Amino acid sequence: MPKKPAYTTEHAEAGLDHAFPEIETWPNQFPGYEIVIDDPEFTSVCPKTGLPDFGVLIIRYMPNRNCLELKSLKEYLQSYRNLGIFQENIVNQVLEDVVRWAKPVWAEVKGDFRPRGGISTTVIAKWPRPKK
Repeated sequence: MPKKPAYTTEHAEAGLDHAFPEIETWPNQFPGYEIVIDDPEFTSVCPKTGLPDFGVLIIRYMPNRNCLELKSLKEYLQSYRNLGIFQENIVNQVLEDVVRWAKPVWAEVKGDFRPRGGISTTVIAKWPRPKK
């Protein structure tokens, strides 16, 4: 008899339909520089177990016309606190939203998540995305 999968499509998609708050921006005044934003106390919840996930989230980008406004970015990141979502999806969703709101020249989001069961996870997503 085939083993029933422990993780379902519903687990994999969990949290991605969440209504994330808007990230405000302000007009950039200078070309050709990099911004690095560090959230050392990022938290979310595993969609299967309901246990908390802790990590450091680092957003790097080169602004084009707009810069991310930090208070609204903080509120956006805090919206993940009780959200059941996989770590890989967090990093990719944050990248999508950074690109959506700031429209940077390039962007990278790195999630360095604390160990659970002796295994830690680092997820890195970059924009522009590689061509398929």
